[in-house]
Amino acid sequence: MAEMDCEPTSKEGEGQGKPIVVLLMGAPGSGKSTFCEHVIRSSTRPWVRVCQDTIGNGKAGTKSQCLKSATSALEDGKSVFIDRCNLDREQRAEFVKLGSPQVEMHAVVLDLPAQLCISRSVKRTGHEGNLQGGKAAAVVNRMLQKKELPKLSEGFHRITFCQNDTDVQAALNTYSALSHLDTLPPGCFGQKNPDAKIQLGIMKFLKKVEVPVNVGPDANFPKHPLSTQITKEKDSCCKQPEDISSSSGNAKEIKGGEDIVVHSVDGTVSSKDIPTLAFPSISTADFQFNHEKAADIILEKVEEFVNKVENARLVLVDLSHGSKILSLVRAKAAQRNIDSNKFFTFVGDITRLYSKGGLRCNAIANAANWRLKSGGGGANAAIFSAAGPELEVETKKRAGSLIPGKALVVPLPSTSPLFSREGVTHVIHVLGPNMNRQRPNCLNNDYVKGSKVLREAYTSLFEGFASIMNTQGNLLEGSSENLRSELSVSQDHFKGNHIKNVPNHDQKIKRVGVYESETSKKCKGFQDEHEFDCTESKEGKDNLNNEKIGRNMTKTWGSWAQSLYHIAMHPEKHKDNLIEISDDVVVLNDLYPKAQRHLLVLARSEGLDCLADVGGEHLQLLRTMHAVGLKWAEKFLCEDELLVFRIGYHSAPSMRQLHLHVISQDFNSKHLKNKKHWNSFNSAFFRDSVDVIEEITNHGRATIKGEDSQLSMELRCHRCRSAHPNMPRLKSHISNCQASFPPSLLQNDRLVLAPSKSGSEP
Repeated sequence: MAEMDCEPTSKEGEGQGKPIVVLLMGAPGSGKSTFCEHVIRSSTRPWVRVCQDTIGNGKAGTKSQCLKSATSALEDGKSVFIDRCNLDREQRAEFVKLGSPQVEMHAVVLDLPAQLCISRSVKRTGHEGNLQGGKAAAVVNRMLQKKELPKLSEGFHRITFCQNDTDVQAALNTYSALSHLDTLPPGCFGQKNPDAKIQLGIMKFLKKVEVPVNVGPDANFPKHPLSTQITKEKDSCCKQPEDISSSSGNAKEIKGGEDIVVHSVDGTVSSKDIPTLAFPSISTADFQFNHEKAADIILEKVEEFVNKVENARLVLVDLSHGSKILSLVRAKAAQRNIDSNKFFTFVGDITRLYSKGGLRCNAIANAANWRLKSGGGGANAAIFSAAGPELEVETKKRAGSLIPGKALVVPLPSTSPLFSREGVTHVIHVLGPNMNRQRPNCLNNDYVKGSKVLREAYTSLFEGFASIMNTQGNLLEGSSENLRSELSVSQDHFKGNHIKNVPNHDQKIKRVGVYESETSKKCKGFQDEHEFDCTESKEGKDNLNNEKIGRNMTKTWGSWAQSLYHIAMHPEKHKDNLIEISDDVVVLNDLYPKAQRHLLVLARSEGLDCLADVGGEHLQLLRTMHAVGLKWAEKFLCEDELLVFRIGYHSAPSMRQLHLHVISQDFNSKHLKNKKHWNSFNSAFFRDSVDVIEEITNHGRATIKGEDSQLSMELRCHRCRSAHPNMPRLKSHISNCQASFPPSLLQNDRLVLAPSKSGSEP
C-alpha cells in the first residue's frame, strides 16, 4: 500500500499544526499497542497513547476515563492514539466526537486475518488486559462477529485499512514521519472488501458463523445479495481499494473498457468524479534544478490552476519519504494556505497509485526525455513499462520529440495496464529545463532562462490536464470559459512536424495534443544525436529505408532534432559550445561522445539536412569539411599517438544539418550503450568521408544504406570481427583487442593514424 507523504517538514519558528486523534481498530492480537509504541518512539510529533487496559493507574479503566485523558492531551497540543478494539460503530461514537475543525479524526483499521490474531493472542504472556491463552480465541471470535468497518460518514477525516503486514508497515511509516506541522489528505485508503463484516478464515478454529444476507443500509457500496457459501461471497463482494476522494467518502471502481462508475456513501451511483492529475517534480532530479526555486514555481502554477478550476485535484508524487522537494512544497503550500483537498503531496509509485495507495488519477505526468522514448531510468522508464507497448504506439502517433517547456497529452487505450489496473486514461509527457552539464541543453545555471522554461513546462502540463477535463465535460460552469479561451490559444501551438490528427479515443477525446508557451518554441542549445540514434518518427524512418533516399525527398524533423541546424545557422549564439567557427563550417565536441575523442563538423549551408541532400555542387564543401576534420584528428594524434580516427557521416542521421563525425576508434565511453550506438559507427551505415567524396565526384550523389538492416546487426568487434552477445561483453573485449583493423579500413586512407604509425599496420 503506497502511503501518503508525511515526511517531517517542521522549521524553527513555525506554528503548531492540528492535533490528530487516531482511533485504532482491530481484534485482540492485531498489533494496536505495538503500532502505538513504534510511532511514539519514532515520530517528532508529540503523541499520547490512551489505553483502557491501563488507564486506571496501570489497571483497566472506563471509557469516560479514556475520553478525559484524550481531551486533556489535545488541550496540550498533543496528538492521541485511542488504543481500544473499537470494532463497532457504537463503541467508536464517543471518541469520534473528539474531532473538530481544530482536531483531525483518523482511523487505522488493523483488519488482519483472524487466524493471525488468534494465534498471537493465544501465545502471548503478560498482556496488559490479561487476554491470553485459551480464552483469547473465544473473545476474538465474539468480537469479529460484531465487527463494523468504519466509514467517513461517521465523522472521520481519514481512514487507513491494513489487511497484511505490508499495509501495517506502510501505515507505520506514514504516521512515524508526521511532524507537528504535517497534515494528511482526507479519504479512505487500502480497503479491499468493504462489504465483508466477518472474516470467514476464523472457521478453521471455531464453529461456523452465520453470514449476513446483505450488508445493510449503511454499506459503502450498493447492496449485493451475498451467498452463505464462501466462494460466492468472494465473487460478489471483492472490490478494488476505495478511492482517496473528498470527505464524502466516494469510492470509484474502473474496469478496463467500461465506463467510470462512482459509488457514493448513500448507495447512489454518479457518473462524475473529481478529475485528478498526479505529477512528479519536473527537472529537480536528473536535471538538477534548484529545489527551492522549483518549489516556488510549482506552487505558483498550482495556485493559478486551482483558482481557475473548482473540481480538480493536483497531486505531487515522489517515491521517497526523504524527498527534499516534497518537504519544501508541503511547507510552502501551508504558508500559502493552498486548499489541501485540491493539492497535496503523496509518497508512492506513480504507476501504482490506485492499486497500492487507493489514489485514483485520471492522468499522470511523465518527466520525459526529449525523444519521447522509454530509455533511461526513473519515472520515465517506469511509466512506459507500466503502460505497456500501447503508450509508445500512441505517443509515436502524436510526436517524435519534445522541447523544454512543452507537454504532450497521450490518451491510453483501455488495453493498457495503466488504464485497466489503475484507471489512468491519459499520460502527459512533459520536459523541463536542464541544469546538469552531463545532459543535453544544459543552461549552465542560467536560472532566469531556466525558471522561465520551468514555468512554461508546468503551464503546458496543467493546460494539457485541463484539455482532458474540457473534452470530458468536467470543468465547472464559470471556470470553464477562462480555461477554454486559454486552451484555444495553446492549441494553436501544435507542432506540425510529427503531430497527426488521430482517430477519437475510446472515451471520445476530441483533440488533445502538444502544449507549449510561445517563448518555448525555439530550440536552444544543442543535442547529440547518437545518444538517441534512430529516434525519428515512423514517417522519417519510412523515407530512409534501403538506399531509397533521393536529393529531393522530404524528411520531417522533430523540434529537438533541429538543434544542430540552429547552431550552424547562428553560431554567434553558441560560442561557448564551439571550438571552431568559419564561413563554411563550425566544430563542436559531441555532447555524448562515443569514444575518447568525438567531434562534429557542421556544414553552414542552408538546405543540407543530411547526406541525401548532397550533390556535385557541394563537392568543395565536403572537401572543406573533410580537411577540417582531418586537421582536428591530427591535432589529437599529436597529443596521443596511440589513437586512431575515422572521419565520416551517418547514412540517415537523427538530427538535422549535415555533419561529419571525427571519432577515435577506442570507443571508450560510458555513452556507448547499445547496439544502435555501436552499429551506427561500425557498419555500412557509417560512410567514410573519403568514400563519400569519391562517390559524389564520380556519380553526383552518395550511396545511402538503410538504417534498419544495418543498425540491427549483431555486435562484432571492429578489429577482429568476433561476435559478442551484449554491449558489456563487447566493450570488455575491445578494451583488450590488439588485432589489426580489417583490410577494408586500411585502404583509401579511411583510418587516420599518427605519423609514426602511418607506415605500419595499426
